[in-house]
Amino acid sequence: MRLRLINSGAMTFFDVRIPGLKMTVVQADGQDVEPVTVDELRIGVAETYDVIITPGDAAYTIFAQSMDRTGYARGTLATRAGLAAAVPQPDKAEWLTMEDMMGAMGGGMAGMNHGSMSSMDHSNMAGAGMEHGNMAGMAGMAGMDHGGMAMAGASSQVRHAKTEFGPSTDMRVDMPRTSLDDPGIGLRKNGRRVLTYADLHTIGGPIDPRGPAREIELHLTGNMERYTWSIDGLAFGQSTPVHFRYGERVRVILHNDTMMTHPMHLHGMWSELESPDGQFQVRKHTINVQPAQRVSFLVSADALGRWAWHCHLLLHMDAGMFREVVVA
Repeated sequence: MRLRLINSGAMTFFDVRIPGLKMTVVQADGQDVEPVTVDELRIGVAETYDVIITPGDAAYTIFAQSMDRTGYARGTLATRAGLAAAVPQPDKAEWLTMEDMMGAMGGGMAGMNHGSMSSMDHSNMAGAGMEHGNMAGMAGMAGMDHGGMAMAGASSQVRHAKTEFGPSTDMRVDMPRTSLDDPGIGLRKNGRRVLTYADLHTIGGPIDPRGPAREIELHLTGNMERYTWSIDGLAFGQSTPVHFRYGERVRVILHNDTMMTHPMHLHGMWSELESPDGQFQVRKHTINVQPAQRVSFLVSADALGRWAWHCHLLLHMDAGMFREVVVA
């Protein structure tokens, strides 16, 4: 049986599994991928996955828990009406690690005494898996105020726009994580085989064999206390369009300088995600960028006109994490 999973929610990441059944992923965002068999997958707003399952003569629960573990949706797969299967208990909520919040630098701060960071204030932050729209407090980090500070140990490879330094941006990450094999907060070492972007390989390779003629780097920014969201520190109404030249091949680099995962969606053109070493990975229209993560993808500007480019979390998009793209 082939199931098409579509996250049509407004603000929720779902972690989906069918206890008792393996799922073989065969499409991502409508594009064929090399089959990969997993127990569970995380699906961001606007993402789609097609999976193949082989059910027996029994009932099964399709279980989709929210990232912050405050709720779930469930459905039933059965051979006849009236059958139902047990519904699992949601997993325990987990807090963000220092590496989640500070990138590669955070790995060296794992033993840091949070009490020495009492000036931080993200008391409205959903630390437990970052279920967007249900903001819970973050244990051990109450009162921390980044005040727009850049993380120490800055890498010369990271370029921050001047517009990132202001009240709408409460942190910047100078040593972002680049790996694609991290399933994300709440899914690590849970005893199940969880899908990651590193598992996804689009069949047939890239749609365009050319390398990029230029690069565009943008930072996903926000202020957790003010709950403002932007790109390079500028909300949509303050920004100018991003310009692509018609027919060009361009590399886009996104840095997530926030503590939330953002499903970034570029309308009109495919985003071809690259591995950390620059190899073609997977073709998608929506790419989840985890906290303190850097991703890069190639775009062929083959669609003339004005296009939307935004975080697909509704409140983030409405608050300003949105840019216009002009292809001319």
